[in-house]
Amino acid sequence: MKWTSTLSKQLPKTPGIYQFLGEKGKILYIGKATSLRDRVRSYFDGNLPETRGAHIQNMVTRAKRVKAIPTDSVLEALLLEAELIRTHHPIFNTKEKDDKSWNHIVITDEAFPRVLLVRGKELSDGTAEKKFKIQRIFGPFPRGAVLREAMKIIRKIFPFRDTCEPGAKRACFNAQIGLCPGVCAGMISAQEYRAIIRNIILFAEGKKKKLLGTLAREMKAAARQERFEDAQAIKRTIFAVEHIRDVALLKRDTPQTAMRIEAYDIAHISGKGMAGSMTVVVDGEPEKNEYRKFTIKTVHQSNDTAALREVLSRRFAHPEWPYPRLIVIDGGVAQKNTAERVLKELGIAIPIVSVVKDDRHRPREILGDPRYALPLERQIILANAEAHRFALGHHKVLRRIV
Repeated sequence: MKWTSTLSKQLPKTPGIYQFLGEKGKILYIGKATSLRDRVRSYFDGNLPETRGAHIQNMVTRAKRVKAIPTDSVLEALLLEAELIRTHHPIFNTKEKDDKSWNHIVITDEAFPRVLLVRGKELSDGTAEKKFKIQRIFGPFPRGAVLREAMKIIRKIFPFRDTCEPGAKRACFNAQIGLCPGVCAGMISAQEYRAIIRNIILFAEGKKKKLLGTLAREMKAAARQERFEDAQAIKRTIFAVEHIRDVALLKRDTPQTAMRIEAYDIAHISGKGMAGSMTVVVDGEPEKNEYRKFTIKTVHQSNDTAALREVLSRRFAHPEWPYPRLIVIDGGVAQKNTAERVLKELGIAIPIVSVVKDDRHRPREILGDPRYALPLERQIILANAEAHRFALGHHKVLRRIV
């Protein structure tokens, strides 16, 4: 399929969902966008192998057409994307769906259900179900920071319970600031609270029209029964749903323009318990859900550059993981040269810098293109420090096992 000006004009510059369709309309891939036109255009700009990898390039090659579903907000696009992936299981979203490190929205099954963020690993290994019964699961959501921001927006519209206990007789902090309906202090009945949970479920399923219809009927019923305060509260909720304020989410959810930095480090003692790490910083904020640990398999003695080669080779064997715009290596010229050789062999063009430490393991200088090293110094140092901490933690675990 070729990008054409006709297709460009057909797609709006609004948030929404896009679907790449193959033979007989089979859905190959589902993604979300803050601007459907700009996002879909990015798949045809000629740099796809470098920016998204061979996995996505293969998908685009197989695609016959693109279908767009505009939404009124980025928040709705985020939720609808997860629901459609869960429903249709597109083959090029499979690895994203199966990643056990990503978060899900979980609604518990109890008299006053909680709304929680739960890791995929806890759901797959049964840890979560040992703690609570589950009513509904939404997700996965790859970017933890984006999901947390989304939940803040949802909670302002539909206050819910997460940690407080019913019958505590004292309003929790969230109830005091309007983010919990007062389950803890007996300020809401189980039936009234279930209506809030029903609204959250409808919203998370992408059924906004049905949600608004339900709220409108409830508002009219309250007015007929002269429960004017209730009717006014429902009216405010309708307004909030129709005018979602997701500026903060919009800033976070722009993968094509966000500065994603990946940092790598190797930890060991004389070659024992050799561990590697990958950490991610997006626009200056750690994305801990996307951190990765590597147990070194091919190096059995003290050889940092060989271990680094293994880590990078294994990392870029996952083209479905978003590619960074900058790579940070812990070490000097040797480590930086090794990383550059690996990426060259893989045909990937991503700039690399390395952080050189002094004898007290404090950053002394940054080697690499000054166009990145100077303006991004704080983010580079943060990413490097996180990589060192993460690698050291994994190394300690491996040492205990050995």
